Amino acid sequence: MRLTLCIVVCLGAGWLGSLLTRPALMTWYEGLSKPNWTPPNWLFAPVWTILYVAMAVAAWLVWRRSGLAAVPMQLFLLQLLLNVAWSAVFFRFRAPGWAFLEIVALWCAILLTAIAFGRTAPVAGWLIIPYLVWVSYATALNFAIWRLNS
Repeated sequence: MRLTLCIVVCLGAGWLGSLLTRPALMTWYEGLSKPNWTPPNWLFAPVWTILYVAMAVAAWLVWRRSGLAAVPMQLFLLQLLLNVAWSAVFFRFRAPGWAFLEIVALWCAILLTAIAFGRTAPVAGWLIIPYLVWVSYATALNFAIWRLNS
């Protein structure tokens, strides 16, 4: 039951982020100058789905060992909120500069989560690493888009 709940929460965060993203994709985002290393739009959904499922499994592993109120789980929930918030800042409010600051905070929260998860359940820490790598790439992309459109 806990694993199912973790999957629902993580995919729910992804769904909420997509609701904030979709209205601006074909209008505002399409008109932005982007670096040539920007991935095609269709790639984001499958990558994020895989990452959210991995995050859910990691959270479940930690929840089983430390409980829901433990610091690692609080960090996990914080980074999940920051994840959704980035979509709002970048796409809904159309503010790449502010979104860059927000994604740096997200990156830090993910790193802290990976460390805390790794100390609690090593496999869980490793499951967060692809997410950290992807958000590192997204951070660079966010910065480039901000600079190209300032």
